[in-house]
Amino acid sequence: MQMLAKMPYGGFGKATTGVKSMLERIAKLRLFGKSPARAYLRLNEWIWRYLPNSVAMNPAIQGYGRFLHSLVCLDANRRQFFGTFFLRNRPQLELIRRLCAQNRNGAPLNIAVLGCSNGAEVYSILWTIRSVRPDLKILVNAVDISKEVLELAQKGVYSLKAPELVGELIFKRMAEEEIREMFDIEGDHVKIKEWIKDGIFWRTGDAGDPGILNALGPQDVVVANNFLCHMVPEEAERCLRNIRRLVKPGGYLVVSGIDLDVRTKVASDLGLEPTVDLLEEIHNGDSRLRREWPWQYWGLEPLDKSRRDWKTRYASIFQATSRY
Repeated sequence: MQMLAKMPYGGFGKATTGVKSMLERIAKLRLFGKSPARAYLRLNEWIWRYLPNSVAMNPAIQGYGRFLHSLVCLDANRRQFFGTFFLRNRPQLELIRRLCAQNRNGAPLNIAVLGCSNGAEVYSILWTIRSVRPDLKILVNAVDISKEVLELAQKGVYSLKAPELVGELIFKRMAEEEIREMFDIEGDHVKIKEWIKDGIFWRTGDAGDPGILNALGPQDVVVANNFLCHMVPEEAERCLRNIRRLVKPGGYLVVSGIDLDVRTKVASDLGLEPTVDLLEEIHNGDSRLRREWPWQYWGLEPLDKSRRDWKTRYASIFQATSRY
């Protein structure tokens, strides 16, 4: 169990390459057309659901959970999703607001939101900042690979009754007062207020495209949330290294919803300093990701302060300490 407790999230270090190879064979094994690994995972998931929280949080059980999650990741059918919620991670939004508020020279703040999907994250960021600092000049490049979803985001019109791309109402994490502050209500639909939409440039693009720096230019803040987890780790690493090029020296990279081994490796390699303010609150701020671990490949492991690298591993906001 102690070996399992230290097993990396969603991946394996050099010392466990043989374990990874063995698990890959297990994940691909078929008996009479069926996957024993999937049956094993279903049984474990059923048992896990009935564990008391005090038992589930035991270090040995959490280590076993990491082992199970590694199997899930090896057998995962990854695909991109094109929807998200408003105010999805409030502590992360609050820290972005604090960091942007440090701008004292009056120059425009350049923010890039990659994988912006239905626009909920873009508008959540701008509403959070401008509600407190309306004086800040903010220019946002909102980028997504899907032209269709980008057109929906740019309109900023959403149904109050029908799910929008995520199978659930995208306002479920908002209070009624927040809805009134952010939207103009028009019957069964709402429309983003114009003062929030100001300064957004909507662009079709691929975060993994080497030409993205020439297209957008250096940015003060780059947000790349909840799409890298849908790539295999090798592809996610290449994409994150490319995204890092957008961040100005002294600027910030915001990246959650990603294989933690990938994020830790890239942050360590490329001079990204973890921002520890609100680290734990942000890590636990998206209850959906936490709730779905270890049974979904995008699930987020519990924070483990016994790790020597825990600040880098579990931070989701990093400052670029040098040019890349």
